[in-house]
Amino acid sequence: MHKFYFEKMEVWNNARVLVKEIYTTTSSFPDNEKFGITNQIRRASTSITANIAEGMSRQTDKEKSRFINISFSSCIEVINFLIISNDLGFLDNTDYEQLRTKTESISNQLNALHKTLNSSI
Repeated sequence: MHKFYFEKMEVWNNARVLVKEIYTTTSSFPDNEKFGITNQIRRASTSITANIAEGMSRQTDKEKSRFINISFSSCIEVINFLIISNDLGFLDNTDYEQLRTKTESISNQLNALHKTLNSSI
């Protein structure tokens, strides 16, 4: 089976699982949030994976680092929407804690990758 480099990365695979969990969890959000928080948190989570994939296709470590930084920022955006969703009662505390922990772990992996890429610039 052919695989691109990003598909072999633990951080991309962890983010991919997070996307699925975000989609599953947000399917129970109120219908009137379909184009609000539901859309925003889904877009932010898919942005994590998309920027890892795009970044790893770039030629230089500087370019790769820039996309990994964007992916990290998307993690922070997801955390923001998790907090707001919990505050509004769309997420119970168990789902909130589980998703936040996974997102923080991915952000830590991205931060380490960013540092590694920057050390070679």
